[in-house]
Amino acid sequence: MVSALDMELEQLDVKTAFLHGNSDEQIYMLQLDGFLEVGKENHVCLLKKSLYGLKQSPRKWYKMFDAFMVSYNFVRNEFDNCVYIRNLQDGSYIYLLLYVDDMLIATKSKTDINALKAMLSSEFEMKDLGVTKKILGMEIWRDRNAGLLYVSQKKYIEKLLQSFQMENSKLVSTPLAAHFKLDASTLPSTDEEKDDMNKVPYLSVVGSLMYAMVCTRPDLAHDVSVFSKFIGNPRKDH
Repeated sequence: MVSALDMELEQLDVKTAFLHGNSDEQIYMLQLDGFLEVGKENHVCLLKKSLYGLKQSPRKWYKMFDAFMVSYNFVRNEFDNCVYIRNLQDGSYIYLLLYVDDMLIATKSKTDINALKAMLSSEFEMKDLGVTKKILGMEIWRDRNAGLLYVSQKKYIEKLLQSFQMENSKLVSTPLAAHFKLDASTLPSTDEEKDDMNKVPYLSVVGSLMYAMVCTRPDLAHDVSVFSKFIGNPRKDH
């Protein structure tokens, strides 16, 4: 078993990912301005490939990528369909994590990473981003001498605080102290209160906190759970 601390982490980006999908449905589009065919201005185009803007495009891209990975003996994780794993000859594993058009590759050997990059580049137009330092708002760095790997969302959280004018708020050690009692009795009781709360981006705050909770701040799980109960009708106390 190889520790995550011993693994190499590298990142790739697929250029124009949604253009790779094939269209298996009858979808028509108007001719583009400046590209009208003379004498056939009233004709429309039948799409043979996927385009950005189609609601089917993300799914078509994923299905194409999934078929490609499976054809190269990668196994799709049964709990997360965007994680692919392949057993290497030396008994170790190589992992590929897909998020739309961003990819993270993890394995112990730089040679295996380069081989996977070459395999992907043979089918898709790729942008090699090298050693992973930041992905999906998470910063990644490591101290190899100490055997430590760090994942942080510091910049994301600082930007979040600035967005909601809370960068100068007082720090606390406990996210939601025991003396805060939020229940049905704290719901808005007047139309004026409801109108005031309509101006507060409560849902955006909870959603932003949820992303931090899922990625690097599991200590916020209880708080986000409590706040989420009042998304439909929050009050100033919340």
